[in-house]
Amino acid sequence: MVLSVVVPLFNEEESLPELIKWVDVVCSRMNVKFEVLLVDDGSSDGSWEVIRRLKMDYGFIRGIRFRRNYGKSAALNTAFQAAKGDVVITMDADLQDSPDEIPELYRMIHEDGYDLVSGWKKKRHDPLNKTMPSKLFNRTARLVSGIRLHDFNCGLKAYRRDVIKHVEVYGEMHRYIPILAKRAGFGKITEKIVQHNERKYGVTKFGIERFLKGFLDLMSVMFISKFGNRPMHLFGALGSLMFLVGFGLAIWLGVDKLYSVAHGIVAPLVTSNPFFYIGLVCMILGTQLFVTGFLAELVSRNRPERNVYSIAEKI
Repeated sequence: MVLSVVVPLFNEEESLPELIKWVDVVCSRMNVKFEVLLVDDGSSDGSWEVIRRLKMDYGFIRGIRFRRNYGKSAALNTAFQAAKGDVVITMDADLQDSPDEIPELYRMIHEDGYDLVSGWKKKRHDPLNKTMPSKLFNRTARLVSGIRLHDFNCGLKAYRRDVIKHVEVYGEMHRYIPILAKRAGFGKITEKIVQHNERKYGVTKFGIERFLKGFLDLMSVMFISKFGNRPMHLFGALGSLMFLVGFGLAIWLGVDKLYSVAHGIVAPLVTSNPFFYIGLVCMILGTQLFVTGFLAELVSRNRPERNVYSIAEKI
């Protein structure tokens, strides 16, 4: 198998026949052996029945259906495990990603030697309530990751097989696969300007909930990238700093009190000084952070399986 086209979907029964026909035309011209892996993320419409019918007409289709909706990251992670192609291309099922981009994306991986090629929808046909948060996401992701991509969240991406087999995608981490790939040691990452079409069927799945989850997951992926295998370096350093500040305040208060007693100076009680409570809180927080670091080290060395999903059926 040379090429795998991965399509995660949720309630896209109307667009699937047109999408598969389009992909078939494009990939057949490439004269390579290919598969299309459709992952139904617990759709409540007739998407799975459409996939079953399409399978009878197109032998290259493989399908996976979740019992419930887990999210795009879960669908991608499961598809990555199942994909057989040397080059894997992901795209959305809503026809906003053009299959005509597939040959060039494939060439950039196969011939130019890139590990990952991310699509850049330079000209978008989305409303402002979707494009503005996306720009903010991308600017923040570029700043904290150092990867110069304009559109981290574009669903149209191409990967070398080794990349998808070495990244774990969960939560809303599908937005930050380039960061995860770089962390895994795949540094040849670039982007390609791709066509963006207006949505033809259905409704967008974007909402404020995804906006908030995206920011939280960005913080998570940056923490994992820097301290995932050494959490004690973060929590231990912060805990030590906090404890030393508190301990320093305690020493200063104690010396000041002894000086006052030695020189017969009537001084207020140590507990009446606000620095006493500041120092106490700093020492308590420092100890808690230090303990958190130890616990995080234990967890990082005994990580349970994250991506366990209930699959109802496979084709």
